[in-house]
Amino acid sequence: MRGVARRASLLLLPVIYLGFVSLGLPDGTMGVAWPKMHRDLALPILCEALGGEAGEAFYLVHCPERVMPGRLLKNLTSCDRVVGGITPACTARALPIYQRLTSGTLHRTDATTAEIVKTAENAYRDVQIAFANEVALICEELGADVFAVRELVNSSPHRQMHLPGAGVGGHCIPKDPWLLVSAVQEYQPRLLPTARAVNDGMPLHLAALARQALAAEGRSLDGATVVILGAAYLEETDDTRNTPALPLTRALQADGATVRLLDPHVTAIEDLPVAADLNALDGADALILVTAHQAFRALDLSSAAERLRTRILIDGRNVFDPDVARAAGFRFVALGKGETMVAEPTV
Repeated sequence: MRGVARRASLLLLPVIYLGFVSLGLPDGTMGVAWPKMHRDLALPILCEALGGEAGEAFYLVHCPERVMPGRLLKNLTSCDRVVGGITPACTARALPIYQRLTSGTLHRTDATTAEIVKTAENAYRDVQIAFANEVALICEELGADVFAVRELVNSSPHRQMHLPGAGVGGHCIPKDPWLLVSAVQEYQPRLLPTARAVNDGMPLHLAALARQALAAEGRSLDGATVVILGAAYLEETDDTRNTPALPLTRALQADGATVRLLDPHVTAIEDLPVAADLNALDGADALILVTAHQAFRALDLSSAAERLRTRILIDGRNVFDPDVARAAGFRFVALGKGETMVAEPTV
């Protein structure tokens, strides 16, 4: 980051410097800003390199993006934006630029507040998802359906329980809670690390469900072939950043399983090839749904079952109807649906 700030100082004399978001950083660092980063890291470097103060020789501003795959341009041009300058003069200089970029409301603040807002937005969502995931795990043990529970919880005013699922992916949500707590020296955060642990544990829980289902069929993960339905972290995209499919794959492989990945939008994750057609199902012992692509929602379960050696289906996204799956001959297990933990196929 220090090198980026120094290079920026050579390019931006005395132009507004709008933070690291738009500087074309190396992959994996775009949009990374932790609380007080602009004040403690970027500001001293720019002051030294440009020989002046912020608000005079240059303008240092943080305006975090609010985008996601499939909605990038829409969000960039319509979402409210938080504009935080190192000084009030910096903020004032940046506002006319962002007024041209978005129809949303511009919220004036300081750089540190803007950094906290960005990381807190995603940390908040991470905690909400972790709550839903923990309720799902509780429902499994108690024999209840988390999705029915969620619907009834949300019938109460001012409740908005999120959907549980196979895990949390993407660029921002898995990292921003850690960025938020990284700036704290004395207080020891408890909630945010716990939420991260819950969400990071969901792919491993799917592996455990597969292990249990195979055991019920007299088989072991060791030597089994498992097909993961979905390599992207988000449906109808090819975005594999922090996808739950990867830790799930590694956990299954660690237990001796052969893993095949199937996704109509993705060709590879790291060193793992990803198939695009249903031939990947041939001779498999279990299917685990990770990504709710429309192609998987439309899957003919009876035809899919005929391709398998062992008919096991683990649903990590509440996509499949349990009765339809069992009628196709599957031992069907759904995340958060306790009644599916003991149900047998109907054919």
